[in-house]
Amino acid sequence: LSIINRMNTFLRGENKEKRGVNKVLLAALAVAALLVAGGLYLLSLQPSTEEQKQKALEGFYLEGSPEFQKYTNNIIINTDTDRTSQSLTGLGTILMSIHADIRNKGDKTVNGLEVNVAVVDSLSKVIREKKVMVIPGHQAILQPNETMHVSVAIDGFSKEDDRANVRWRVTAIKFEK
Repeated sequence: LSIINRMNTFLRGENKEKRGVNKVLLAALAVAALLVAGGLYLLSLQPSTEEQKQKALEGFYLEGSPEFQKYTNNIIINTDTDRTSQSLTGLGTILMSIHADIRNKGDKTVNGLEVNVAVVDSLSKVIREKKVMVIPGHQAILQPNETMHVSVAIDGFSKEDDRANVRWRVTAIKFEK
């Protein structure tokens, strides 16, 4: 009988204790909120991607400047078709690994070089492209009459894409002083 009375009391809710708010939980939530707010504040102080890119390209000769054309004529880029490959990704797209040899036939040491790699179709229309900082990204400098090997991965191609050719173009160059 005692068990039945206790069960009835439990089911009616007469034996419930009133509990207060857990102060440790509130303190933990407040600390977490402060940490998130502090993190967001620190992120807001970071320069934008465009500002970071502009800072990284300080001192470079860029496309459109008179010196740029003169100096980029001394940079020769040859696609290494024997080493260029493609593979399927887990998402069903195709990843191309494009290889090239970059030669500095000029008389100045290059310590900064940005190139644009574009995969084009048979009508020379760009399918996908990617800008890459190869110096200092792949190696620190490129001496006069020196050649370096570069590999660039571009993904997102479909099986139907007409990937007829690869085009390389220097977009920014910088020399040691």
